Amino acid sequence: MEKEMKQPKFKRICVFCGSSSGNKNSYGDAAIELGKELVSRNIDLVYGGGSVGLMGSVSQAVYDGGRHVLGVIPKALRPREITGEPVGEVKEVVDMHQRKAEMARQSDAFVALPGGYGTLEELLEMITWAQLGIHDKPVGLLNVNGFYNPLLSFIDKAVEEGFISPNERHIIVSATTAKELVKKMEEYLPRHKKIAPTQSWEMEQLGNSTKCDISR
Repeated sequence: MEKEMKQPKFKRICVFCGSSSGNKNSYGDAAIELGKELVSRNIDLVYGGGSVGLMGSVSQAVYDGGRHVLGVIPKALRPREITGEPVGEVKEVVDMHQRKAEMARQSDAFVALPGGYGTLEELLEMITWAQLGIHDKPVGLLNVNGFYNPLLSFIDKAVEEGFISPNERHIIVSATTAKELVKKMEEYLPRHKKIAPTQSWEMEQLGNSTKCDISR
């Protein structure tokens, strides 16, 4: 009798990352490694919709592996971030707020690869939403070559100075390889006390008319 294939804990993971490739080949290698890891675990990709930079690398790796790719992109950014044929399915939205809400609604977990302001803003918003009780989905950092060490040091300093509780520090899961990161995210259990119950949040303020899709 054939062994039943284990169902993945996550159906879709949202990846935040740069529309640039960065100055080191290791960043692109990590994006491809993450894409292949998702494929190996039968996990689909939700991402920012671009075909350039790290966005292009991770999406192409997932698409080439036969998994579904959903890109969510504001109409204004399409000419800048999509060159040639788009990778997988592309959903156009009105603005950045709607983009984040749609990506969150479609995903079971979040991973940040290296990136710039946009990546950092998306990452911190998902962490804040977890803190507030809007969702309880894992948020992971793929800490390539210590890229996120300064951010983690800042967060540890905020804990030390009393601005973030020790339990809220555990909202962030980090690892140096894609395999280790996804494994840690599968084992993630929230330790923090939600500032407000998930049920009390109205999703209209997040650019979505439903109340429960962004939460688990």
